[in-house]
Amino acid sequence: MTAITPTVQMFFTDRLARQHQASAHTMAAYRDTLRLLFVFVQKRTGKYPARLDWDDLDHDVISAFLDHLETERHNTSRTRNVRLGALRSLFRYAALQHPEHADVIARVLAIPPKRFDTATVSYLTAIEVVALLAAPDRARWEGRRDHALLMLCIQTGLRVSELTSLNCADIATGTGAHVSCLGKGRKERAIPMTGETSAVIREWLIERGGAPGDPIFPTRGGRRLSRDAIAQRLKTHQAVASRSCPTLQTKKLSPHTLRHTTAMTLLQAGVDTTVIALWLGHADTRSTNAYLHADMTIKERALARTTPVTSPPGRFKPADSLLAFLEGL
Repeated sequence: MTAITPTVQMFFTDRLARQHQASAHTMAAYRDTLRLLFVFVQKRTGKYPARLDWDDLDHDVISAFLDHLETERHNTSRTRNVRLGALRSLFRYAALQHPEHADVIARVLAIPPKRFDTATVSYLTAIEVVALLAAPDRARWEGRRDHALLMLCIQTGLRVSELTSLNCADIATGTGAHVSCLGKGRKERAIPMTGETSAVIREWLIERGGAPGDPIFPTRGGRRLSRDAIAQRLKTHQAVASRSCPTLQTKKLSPHTLRHTTAMTLLQAGVDTTVIALWLGHADTRSTNAYLHADMTIKERALARTTPVTSPPGRFKPADSLLAFLEGL
């Protein structure tokens, strides 16, 4: 066992878990990043992860790993930057534990994040939402589960991580129906449900019949649905819905697209962006500004309010100097 092994272990148990009290989602994201890195280095050098030292993780190796994420795993620049952020956190911790490797660590910390173009937010129209909700086969248990899952996700705007961690006890379907969740940054929030969503979830909970601590949307075996499973179910239902709504064929649909759909629905209904930020659990209202850019109806209403310019081009010149003096008083 080399110096890197105890440092990585202490990074998770001491720095993240004890000092930062990082959430389970953060721990999982950092774990996945290091697992990808160590597998990449093992294939590249033949060294097992437990035999690696800090000199084996120099600037060139980390840069090659980041390139591997984009070229071979087809990750976006945004995902690449998230992985780099996790590695930076580890290397900052390692700098305190291993000053003898300061040069190697400093060069890795100097790797800059990659700039990327910000695409317009993708979301579903009302017609597309209806088609997607009708896609699951509600004659089957999985179809009724997926229909309830999609309806809850589209109406509440839950993140996929929040959706997978929901338990039966997190749903209240009586007076003041709402869903409670622990979101990003350990922020608890409660999101109201409409009467229609509440009725569908109530029927599903009766059929599901789980204990308060059981996942609300399980697999047939009772296990919690994973992110990949939800994405796969969504892809399946998109293919079915595309038969009646061809516009869905051109859209890159993901669980986060449903979250964007929630925000756009609220925005087009006239809800203030501050309220939308609270609804979605955004730490900053600037995160909600992306929906303003995507909503053409807001821009069209702004255009309709402007007065057409009918005056001839050129600089205004008063007809008489005395009149100009009097008008300037």
